[in-house]
Amino acid sequence: MRIATPSFKFDIRDVLGRARRLASASLGDISLNLPFVSVAVNPKDKEKHVARELVIRLKDRRVLTAWECCDGCIDQAPASLQETRRLLVDKQVELADMQDGPLYMLVDAMALGIRQFLIFEQRLNAPGAPPADPCEFWRRQDTRHAYFDALEILRGHLSRCLGQIATLAGMEPPNEGIIVHYQGAWQLEADQEPQAADEGDR
Repeated sequence: MRIATPSFKFDIRDVLGRARRLASASLGDISLNLPFVSVAVNPKDKEKHVARELVIRLKDRRVLTAWECCDGCIDQAPASLQETRRLLVDKQVELADMQDGPLYMLVDAMALGIRQFLIFEQRLNAPGAPPADPCEFWRRQDTRHAYFDALEILRGHLSRCLGQIATLAGMEPPNEGIIVHYQGAWQLEADQEPQAADEGDR
């Protein structure tokens, strides 16, 4: 695992505002931890079922577990992330009647993280087409390092979210895939901190 300095900050303040409202409105037996806020919840059976499916499907996604070596790897990653995001959106549709619930909130945090990373990645991309050899190094070194660092931050964000989803599901966090390398506290410097006066907290 690389030690990454935040190249950009996730903006999930809307999700965190909803988590704070959920924390003030409910008492539960399961404690979830998000950046800057914790909440105790009692997930419904449907949420537990969907949470188990998500853990199984996401724990070994290659883009989140493999280590990139060249610009060809960079070019392949967005498609894999888009596939992961489509799965998350499909689960949001499945949970459409539970948008105030803890699982929808966690899935939203993951989908937002991927979308914001992809926007960041597009801004980093150099103009023009890549060379014929996809393994060739054609980006500037600082651009490549910024990408690798940002992807490392995204992996940590998604892994910690998935760890909380495993908690909702009543499962032990997987000891493989994206979770194993990102145990422990959230990388708070990679998240925009919500303010007390944010609209979401009023």
